Amino acid sequence: MAAPAVPEAALRHGNARPMPAVIMGTAESPPTGPERTRSAMLAAVEVGFRHFDTAALYGSEAPLGEAIAEAARRGLVASREEVFATSKLWCTQCHRDLVLPSLRESLRLKPGPVVFPLNKEGVVQFDFEGVWRAMEECHRLGLTKVISVSNFTTKHLDKLLAVTIILPAVNQNWGGHGNAMVESPVLAEIAEARGKTIAQVVRADAVLPRFLP
Repeated sequence: MAAPAVPEAALRHGNARPMPAVIMGTAESPPTGPERTRSAMLAAVEVGFRHFDTAALYGSEAPLGEAIAEAARRGLVASREEVFATSKLWCTQCHRDLVLPSLRESLRLKPGPVVFPLNKEGVVQFDFEGVWRAMEECHRLGLTKVISVSNFTTKHLDKLLAVTIILPAVNQNWGGHGNAMVESPVLAEIAEARGKTIAQVVRADAVLPRFLP
């Protein structure tokens, strides 16, 4: 049976192909180990997922590479190009001279050691312009299809947009706020009026162009 078609979102980067709008997250707490992660990703490909959200911090880049290779061997995907992989430049790599090496490491899909900065200021205080310039260079070199940001506030975006040449395609925000959304009385009213569950309303809204679940 063929995998169901996944809705796509157009990106503003000129030659970038559309991004699959239904995304499988790969962060786990506590981690379950690379073999289980790889198996879960392979099963996800089999049922139709074509976009995976990874990070060196998650330890999921290498399992994804293995899952894609196995999916290709089984004929589940035609090639690596069929799968859209999102990764992240971690705070410890937010220095202009570390951007390209960090990306090359992600492209090899091999996780490396991650060290959290002990000083909270070390997480938020970094060279926005220098890091973005290095990311733009990665894009110009053809090492990444698109470049984006994660967990940026309006203030962060204003600061970044003032110096960009290539605009960020996406701002991926963390949604870890418990059940606040599904407990919303407004959503409950909408769901009841349409004979749907709150989860169905949230999912329908998420695949509209402005959101990627």
